[in-house]
Amino acid sequence: MKGVITIDGPSGAGKGTVSKILAKRLGYQYLDTGALYRAVAWKAREENIDPDNEPALAALLKEIDISFEGGRICVDGTDVTSAIRTAEMGELSSRISALPAVRAGLFAFQRAMCLEGGVVIEGRDTGTAVFPEGKNKFYLDATLEERARRRYEELMARDPEATLEKTMDDIKKRDARDSSRDSAPLMKTEDMIYIDSTDLSVKEVVKKILNHLT
Repeated sequence: MKGVITIDGPSGAGKGTVSKILAKRLGYQYLDTGALYRAVAWKAREENIDPDNEPALAALLKEIDISFEGGRICVDGTDVTSAIRTAEMGELSSRISALPAVRAGLFAFQRAMCLEGGVVIEGRDTGTAVFPEGKNKFYLDATLEERARRRYEELMARDPEATLEKTMDDIKKRDARDSSRDSAPLMKTEDMIYIDSTDLSVKEVVKKILNHLT
């Protein structure tokens, strides 16, 4: 898929920060697939839907309206940009994203946003399930300790109850769930460029990606 750059990797690897800068540098759109799942998780909680109730979530996806407006994320007209970035929403989105019906429901949305090209799309299955035919596919990683530190720094401002220890435990659980789920598990494939960002600055990671673009 020409003009589409996919960046996959585990939580806290730096996908979002790198993708935003890369998209701006190239004049591309940026699509955070994780935000889509968080948005669905937020709506499910608002509607008191059990995160394990796949039929109810599938029905919700047929009605929900998710939009990206100037860097803000809206669900049925409500700005949820900050509300979906809590540890609770991260855990809830990880649970619902393991359900095949949820992934199928958001698959068409992701494809439609990217088919015209000029998009940096990041998540956990963008290069394996959403755009397996892509030519510029990357897997961004970092050590568990570094990923937990980064995520904890993000959470501190909006989640007073967050601790580094709890953040690390949450990431461990999410890593296990994302990598072992039956539907589109997180995985690195041979046609992905692997980048370990543990000891790299954001600028260095962006430079590496730019150098590998074809």
